[in-house]
Amino acid sequence: MKIREEVYNTYWRTAAERQEIFFKKILNSPAPFTADPIYQNYKFCNVYRASDRVSQFLIKDVIYKQVYSSENILFRILLFRLLNKIETWIELEMLLGAIQLKTFDVDKYAKALDSIKARNGVIYGNAFILCANKSFGFEKKHQNHLALLRKVFKNGTFSAELIRSRSLKELFEKLRTLPLIGNFMAYQIAIDFNYSEVFDFDENDFTVAGPGAIRGINKCFVDLEGKSYEYMIQFIVENQDKEFKRLGLTFKSLFGRPMHAIDCQGWFCETDKYARVKFPELKSNRVRIKTLYNPVSKKMELFYPPKWKINESIQSTLPGIRA
Repeated sequence: MKIREEVYNTYWRTAAERQEIFFKKILNSPAPFTADPIYQNYKFCNVYRASDRVSQFLIKDVIYKQVYSSENILFRILLFRLLNKIETWIELEMLLGAIQLKTFDVDKYAKALDSIKARNGVIYGNAFILCANKSFGFEKKHQNHLALLRKVFKNGTFSAELIRSRSLKELFEKLRTLPLIGNFMAYQIAIDFNYSEVFDFDENDFTVAGPGAIRGINKCFVDLEGKSYEYMIQFIVENQDKEFKRLGLTFKSLFGRPMHAIDCQGWFCETDKYARVKFPELKSNRVRIKTLYNPVSKKMELFYPPKWKINESIQSTLPGIRA
């Protein structure tokens, strides 16, 4: 494949810089965290998907808050990711109590979400564009998503099929058969499920390029020479150490954890965003960055899936940061 050198190098430089910003923030270093005007003005995700605020809440408060059955964990994850908004989840628990499969009722949850929407105006996060068709015959999007949950967990048949998955790809393929779930969303949910103890698949075994990643790959490479977008993501995974070294960059990994396919996929999306400002001559169907940078004063208490074995490193690496 043929690289577009300036943009391809930007992929690596911005990843290294974004990790520098991440560590400065959690170490409570004084702002500004970077001299890069694009980072100063616009919002970007973290290099590691699991470090983003919503994923951190998912891991800490949805999955590992207490011990749940496997089916309960999947139910909580799927409901949270469909909504993808921390504030909605918190209010839902205030209205309904602990989110559990045994007390799940479509009508009761629909009324609670109606109440939250009436009060706040929105119940969904904006990170993912969710399919909003009326697959289950309801007028409101959240009613159709609640019906989807009922379909997945009714009688435990489909959820048991999910739990029997033997690979990340198989889990994705089963999720992809569901109404309202497209390829990219099925991949994101599979990754979320894999944060739990229900599964323990290698994140590098399988990946799916989302729309933003495809735009980023097309900006980084002039010609893929017949290679798939997924191949390009795996290429990045396998060559990250070499490429950071080639550019003389010191990349601060996630407490020893290198970028995995989900992270490299996501960083192509962020590179596409960055390139809209840095390289405006590279046209795509997105021409500007929608979200400006708005500092959040709340201190993040980091916590990652225990099976990654990095929570133990947080306390010693970052004094004062509670794992």
